[in-house]
Amino acid sequence: MALRRALHFVFKVGDRTRTATFYRDVLGMKILRHEEFEEGCKATCNGPYDGKWSKTMVGFGPEDDHFVAELTYNYGVGEYHLGNDFLGLTLQSSQAVSNAKRLGWPLTEVGEALYLTRAPGGYPFYLVDKEQPHSDPVQKVCLGVSDLQRSTHYWTTLLGMKVVEKNEEKKTVLLGFADTHCKLELHDSGGTVDHGTSFGRIAFSCPREQLPDLEALMKKENQKILTPLVSLDTPGKTTVEVVILADPDGHEICFVGDEAFRQLSKVDPEGNELLDKAMAEDKSDEWFAKHNRQKAAA
Repeated sequence: MALRRALHFVFKVGDRTRTATFYRDVLGMKILRHEEFEEGCKATCNGPYDGKWSKTMVGFGPEDDHFVAELTYNYGVGEYHLGNDFLGLTLQSSQAVSNAKRLGWPLTEVGEALYLTRAPGGYPFYLVDKEQPHSDPVQKVCLGVSDLQRSTHYWTTLLGMKVVEKNEEKKTVLLGFADTHCKLELHDSGGTVDHGTSFGRIAFSCPREQLPDLEALMKKENQKILTPLVSLDTPGKTTVEVVILADPDGHEICFVGDEAFRQLSKVDPEGNELLDKAMAEDKSDEWFAKHNRQKAAA
């Protein structure tokens, strides 16, 4: 589908400080912007939580031409249960491999020039041990599905992605909107997809005018719409419009109007400083320790 592009994957994080170390110091990503919110998101961007939370966008470059990670941190939630829905993000960077070895971050060699590591919370990341390209190093995100044929139909026929590659032996299908964009890989897990409480969300943009049509198509096809077309406000920044869908296995999918999102997603040169400030001011760990209690496990 022309003009649609992959944007980011949303991860819930329980340990914001250690997570920042992983993305900044191990992977070598940059903090693109950081935002604090006093109440839950209307489109449940932070999950089913009503309280204070933060959003941190991290990546190898601007969101205009890089696939990035959105880290959502709910104050007071220290741990999430990992399911089998998110099967990994693959990126190419020998520097990241070198960083992990230098910092003692666990690495497992799983193939030729391929290492598995995990972000805090257990999220799997695959590092291709080759020189980081000048273009986006993030190659693909892999999601588990229970019926590969059904899921392929949904993502291609309804959402407009094209099949890039099929591997019947590995039971995978690689999809994309454009050759230069991060790809989506679907892997037939051979059973029910468990989203745990850590379930994420993959985001794409499309021209604003396509959002009502996309919602109408999903209604016509009796597909799940988690959040009908809604406007989302960010204090001091551009308002964007989104539609949140769920595929046949319940993977959450966000489509956002591209024009406004390009304004919202501009790199904030103070992002790094804002994150560090928020982490320094977050005394929740100390409070729970002082009262001999633990943060909630979702």
